[in-house]
Amino acid sequence: MKSGLKIKTPVIVLNEKAYVESVGKKGLELAKICEEVAAERGVSIAICPQQVELAKIAAAVNIPCFAQHVDAVEPGSQTGFVTLESVKEAGAVGSLVNHSEHRLKIADIDFIISKAASLNLLTIVCTNNIAVSRSIAELKPYAIAVEPPELIGTGRAVSKIDPAIVENTVKEVKRVDEECVVLCGAGVTNGEDVRAAVELSADGVLLASGVVKAKDPRAALIDLVSGLG
Repeated sequence: MKSGLKIKTPVIVLNEKAYVESVGKKGLELAKICEEVAAERGVSIAICPQQVELAKIAAAVNIPCFAQHVDAVEPGSQTGFVTLESVKEAGAVGSLVNHSEHRLKIADIDFIISKAASLNLLTIVCTNNIAVSRSIAELKPYAIAVEPPELIGTGRAVSKIDPAIVENTVKEVKRVDEECVVLCGAGVTNGEDVRAAVELSADGVLLASGVVKAKDPRAALIDLVSGLG
């Protein structure tokens, strides 16, 4: 079973991570920039705020907000854990799952994908190679984001450095589940990187530092969306 909710593609998904540049008011400012650029350029942009700011930012902007992480637990005696129910109540449309900086066991990924769908929430499951992407596709997430860990935060875009992993991930995932959205990430910093990803048949990109740590986040984002076509 899949969630009936969808977001427009191609899409840029901005992960704010836990950078000092996206804490508190700075994170809200980034979300507002994403909202404004999305409206001005007629493109699809989603944002993953820092966890403690999720509800505030989801209420303040009209673009899709995703949690950066959710735990494979039911509500109850779960101190410090994040439930899918709480993410939904916060106003998020879904969550990133299994980011390379927050890995999960396959059983937990399976639980989260299934539970999220039952709550009409979207899952963007991060993977590190073609084989893992193919296996995750069998679990029917909303989206898969392939990100070779060695390229994350390097400014060396996967869509240029290793185009084969993007192109073949798309082919293998779509072979398993035609409806699964396929994103690519790691090192994506400009419009050319995004254009290369789209030309490789990706449905969008997942990125972070290229915007969050940019001297001019708005200019960086405008450059990025130019690659959406």
